[in-house]
Amino acid sequence: MYRKISVITGTFFLIIVLFLYHESFLYWIQNTEQDHLFLTTVIATFMSFFPVIPYPVVGGVIGAAYGPTIGALIIWAGSTLASFLFFSLIRYGGFQAFGTKVLLKYAATKKLTLLFEQNAFMSVTIMRMIPVIPSIIINAYAALSRVPFVLYAIASALGKIPSMMLFAIAGHTIVTNPIDLFYMIAGYGAFLAIIYLFYKTWLGKVEKSKTDPNRA
Repeated sequence: MYRKISVITGTFFLIIVLFLYHESFLYWIQNTEQDHLFLTTVIATFMSFFPVIPYPVVGGVIGAAYGPTIGALIIWAGSTLASFLFFSLIRYGGFQAFGTKVLLKYAATKKLTLLFEQNAFMSVTIMRMIPVIPSIIINAYAALSRVPFVLYAIASALGKIPSMMLFAIAGHTIVTNPIDLFYMIAGYGAFLAIIYLFYKTWLGKVEKSKTDPNRA
């Protein structure tokens, strides 16, 4: 009980701080020297954990301030650390038992949970590459399942790379050569289409193998 209260209190405090000072954080990032990598990463982590401002905007600001390479590394680290933090709060904060009961209560979510656990690495990695899937859902679902933390961490970190690179490069491109942004969006859209088709095909094969009575 005390653990739950501590988690809820700490999270509420963080939300209040970010809500009150998110604009100041962004202003500081835009106007600071490029020798505060650690502090910028900490800010990126907390702003990803509770996105008062959409994280692509935060990533674009950091990319414009630090350049595409360092900027991508910062926002990738921030987003990844935030997902680890959220996962840990759900799994080890005393909420897993309740959440698991909810997931297994309905046939649809129970089936999805089993599929997710049996194919966790591929599921997390690919879902991370599809930005329309809210990160908080992936984090919570993984935390409430029986997916090992190490497996989740590696898959999550790998899956975040393409979108984090896009946010940083987009921010840098807007400042340096805005016309190239159109080609970037078109290229990333094609990439997402391929990933989505691959994921749907893979899920179909997994479902077929589970229902095939002749499989070994």
